[in-house]
Amino acid sequence: MRIGITETVLRDAQQSQMATRMPLSDFQDILPVLDQVGYESLECWGGATFDSCLRFLNEDPWERLRKIKEACPNTKLQMLLRGQNLLGYKPYPEDVVREFVRLSIKNGIDVIRIFDALNDLRNIKITIEETRKHEAEAQVAICYTTSPVHNIENYVQLVKDIENMGASSIAIKDMAGVITPHEVFELVSALKETTKLPLHIHTHSTTGMGFMSLLKAVEAGADVIDTAISSFSGGTSQPATETMVFALEQLGYQTGINIKKMAEVDHFFLPLHQQYVKSGLISPYVLGTRTDALNYKVPGGMLSNLISQLKDLNAIDRFKEVLEEVPLVRKDLGYPPLVTPMSQIVGVQATQNVLSGKRYQNVSKEIVSYLNGEYGMAPGEINPDLQKEILGDQEPITYHFANKLENGLDAGKEKIGALARSEEDVLSYIMFPQIAKRFFKKRKKIEKNTVQYTIEEWEEK
Repeated sequence: MRIGITETVLRDAQQSQMATRMPLSDFQDILPVLDQVGYESLECWGGATFDSCLRFLNEDPWERLRKIKEACPNTKLQMLLRGQNLLGYKPYPEDVVREFVRLSIKNGIDVIRIFDALNDLRNIKITIEETRKHEAEAQVAICYTTSPVHNIENYVQLVKDIENMGASSIAIKDMAGVITPHEVFELVSALKETTKLPLHIHTHSTTGMGFMSLLKAVEAGADVIDTAISSFSGGTSQPATETMVFALEQLGYQTGINIKKMAEVDHFFLPLHQQYVKSGLISPYVLGTRTDALNYKVPGGMLSNLISQLKDLNAIDRFKEVLEEVPLVRKDLGYPPLVTPMSQIVGVQATQNVLSGKRYQNVSKEIVSYLNGEYGMAPGEINPDLQKEILGDQEPITYHFANKLENGLDAGKEKIGALARSEEDVLSYIMFPQIAKRFFKKRKKIEKNTVQYTIEEWEEK
């Protein structure tokens, strides 16, 4: 039996350990080798990479994708997409969603892993349709978590509905690394009896369960597993690719991985990882095993972001208090899975509750939108006292909020004007208006200075 390997070092591994601060220039030289390893796919885009490119790395995320595709023509490129939220933090109108999916595929994406933070399938319908329309793989992920309102029966029904919607494959997305070997064996076994679609498993090493859970998932019939090259594995990242490949092949499974090329990839990334640790981009905290996550359900990317935010606020000493507040906020909100954007919404609110000294004294606009039903249907019952306190007598909406949004492409084009040089620029602006506009202005200034310098140099000669 063949088990596919999806390598995460270019996206989730570095997102989970260093808040997505790895520039293209740091890994561009190894891309041709990554293309020769024999991966099922290379996860390299989506998630927080788009935001981080514009906000911190001074990179055009679309150009980043095109360069990766050019260097990796033989390996499927995979991205993570937040359904109706795309790569932003709120629902977008249908025309924007369809155009984003089209351009993602046009620029090099082969597999779009689609999820909704609440497992509300209304929020992924359009992305599945558009992905299949443009002949890419629509891989739909169920966000795995545990709570009084989450169980195997619910996940089985969810997968049945997802298959009926036209998904190409299914993924179990365990963003906090909390799924145990027993739980994953039972869940995979149940899903393999439910669907004939290929089943992918995504977890993290945060709690120390990752290696065991991936192995039990394969034993139960999983087709593809997500791993990270060893230098960027462990802690809040994924289990190590090399370890899983060696273990699986010794057990008689075939992975199709070129061992020598895989070792070359690790040798390239090891000094980079050491450099990031030394500079402080990677905190030692995210490299260890944290069994507390079994209680807090906090995913790796959320952990690294919380640490970064609290450091900026000179409040890292309150980190444990914030972690303890997270499950309390989550309960108040009806047990949403902690994945973007819900992980950010819950994490920010937990931080505000702790630092302000009074719970919900300060409430973000995202919390208001969530309580109003704009993100979708909560998995469980929202604390009625909190909802009344925030919304007053206003009744939360029950319809699909995104259906009421006006088309956004034309308005986005008009607002950004000549600063946008392409269709892709317009979408960057629609999702991250202030950040993208600042990036476009800086890009224009750099190009102008470059031209002036070239002319001056020519005149001197």
